[in-house]
Amino acid sequence: MKDNRTLRLKRIRILAWVLTALSLVILLASAYIRLGGAGLGCGQWPDCYGEILAGMQNLHTEGARILHRSAASLALVLGFVLAWQSQRPSPIQPPARYAALLLALMILLTFIGLFSATPQRAWASFTNILGGAGLVLLSWRTALSAGTNPPQSPSGRPAALLHAGLGLLVVTMALGALIGARYAATACPTLPGCSDQYWPAAAGWNALDPFVTIVTVAALGDEGGVALHLLHRYCALATLLLLGAGGVRALAQPASRASAAVMLVLLLTQVSLGILTVASGFSLGLAMAHGICATVLLATGMQVMLRVRDARPADVAAGVPATR
Repeated sequence: MKDNRTLRLKRIRILAWVLTALSLVILLASAYIRLGGAGLGCGQWPDCYGEILAGMQNLHTEGARILHRSAASLALVLGFVLAWQSQRPSPIQPPARYAALLLALMILLTFIGLFSATPQRAWASFTNILGGAGLVLLSWRTALSAGTNPPQSPSGRPAALLHAGLGLLVVTMALGALIGARYAATACPTLPGCSDQYWPAAAGWNALDPFVTIVTVAALGDEGGVALHLLHRYCALATLLLLGAGGVRALAQPASRASAAVMLVLLLTQVSLGILTVASGFSLGLAMAHGICATVLLATGMQVMLRVRDARPADVAAGVPATR
């Protein structure tokens, strides 16, 4: 019985890692299709930004569309296999729970994909952007939960800094997704503020609503676009401080040291990519890298938090400081 469980966990782990890789491919192809269609990769940028809203056909992403559909179809099939493998003949927890959530998200995104052909639907683009990150996160979490080393009893340390930092990272990513879904990149092409504005105007807060129909791109200085940019930057700064502090404290624990070091490198890289993206005039390559790095950072941060939470009692007895 134990050998059968070990073999099933190994299969689950391999499937989950394959799905993590496929999810990254899907995320990358989707970003290229979306940003390329928006016009970030065109020769007349920024004049051609949002030309797809006017019905212009996006021809240069055809190869990316084929890659995206192929990877998504394969991932959906493997998602069913993963869910079956973790549920039968008896559920293996916690992998079965995460595999079920992953499959449910895949089915949801497949349904939402029916509405994504119309770029004016901001909610569809917004959901797809965050959903792609969710695929990577859940695939990664399933693989970790099926690891060969069983999780230790929680040490009781809530890792508050990491929790808060990861929560703010999710909010920052959501604001970035809204900037893309509402075609608001050109509303604020300056750093650190938007021209001489450093706080969103009262009317700009309406831009937080994703259930709108986008008719045209946000012009330079557009109140809604400016609000999204400023909120995105302030949340990014808060994420840098909180997640950075949590990562530094996690370096003190042997169980989380390696993953915390990777997370801190990714955090600095992500902030640098954000600054370079704006400074470059929203380069297509930098914008894509910024989005992908955010997802990988979120997954790595989750791993650090799990390592801190499940720290061995021996670490505590040795005087390793808690990450709060």
